[in-house]
Amino acid sequence: MAAARERAAGHRRRFDLRFEAYFDALPQRLDTPPLSRFTPRCLELLRELSLRGGKRLRVALLYEAARLVTTDPVPGLAEAALSIELLQTHGLVHDDIIDDAAVRRGGPSTYYAYRREFPDSERTALGLAVLAGDLAAFLAMRVLLEADVPAELRQALLEVQLNAGAETVAGQIVDLERDFRPLPDEEFLHTVCEYKSTRYSVLAPLRLGLLAAGEDVARHDARLRRYATLVGIGGQLRDDYLDLFGEEGATGKSTGADLRAGRRSYAVTALLAAADEGQRAVVESALGDPQCPAATVERVRELARLLGVDGKLRADMRRCAEAARREAQGWRLYWREEAVAFFEGLPLSNVIAGT
Repeated sequence: MAAARERAAGHRRRFDLRFEAYFDALPQRLDTPPLSRFTPRCLELLRELSLRGGKRLRVALLYEAARLVTTDPVPGLAEAALSIELLQTHGLVHDDIIDDAAVRRGGPSTYYAYRREFPDSERTALGLAVLAGDLAAFLAMRVLLEADVPAELRQALLEVQLNAGAETVAGQIVDLERDFRPLPDEEFLHTVCEYKSTRYSVLAPLRLGLLAAGEDVARHDARLRRYATLVGIGGQLRDDYLDLFGEEGATGKSTGADLRAGRRSYAVTALLAAADEGQRAVVESALGDPQCPAATVERVRELARLLGVDGKLRADMRRCAEAARREAQGWRLYWREEAVAFFEGLPLSNVIAGT
């Protein structure tokens, strides 16, 4: 586990330098209206959000997927990494609009940065935030066109990212649908997780890295999907756990955001399922109230602890991590053993401490 964390940290440090250089050069490489004041500000906000934190797990998955095949330098990986994280920036900007979230990665969300700049025109702030997210998505595809690789490979990389982007938007739609249904069952929560995050956060980086390294991805698609599904669910369980039981200083986001947004996350759903009628009334009084005070969130958190929801989520995380580790063990039949070890250790390294 320690080795997986160390390798991931190394990928993050190297990528962050490359990402900063990308944004340094972007104003000169992007043809924008010369008299515009809003366009440079949009690029500035995208830069701030993109460079402000983030685990860069997608980048680590990309580079380690290529290392499954070879230790030689692989053309196209740098551009694929930039594309992955630009698509993530797009998702964060739009997520924060949908959720009306003020904080992201320890700083103001793009939407709220614009709201402060246009206090008397919320419509302008909303429009600019939407367009900022759109621009990040287009930049994510544009950067792949700049990769110095054969045209056939460039087309394959673009296809992976375009599909991942479209599927993620579908995931955002079903994520909203979830909160207009009866209490969702586990299968529906897994579906939301798969489309909203797993396909672009885990599966796409694996596919991109293997493709760039010359691997026949179709031959391995079933095993990649099994691993990605387990890692994706485990990661979402972790995020939902931290949203209710974490601390804002550590997560960079407001505690109880899912509760205030009315989102039936893994944590909120487990709490509602375990609660009796009176306890459920306490939770539902806070669910969907954007002005829900911190004291009420704390009361819900204590109720969740009383009902063992924290322990259930930690146990579910560990089960997913162990299953993902076993799945990765089977990769030794196909790929380099040293690189496979990274994928074996990664799921457990992301489990909440103490599980």
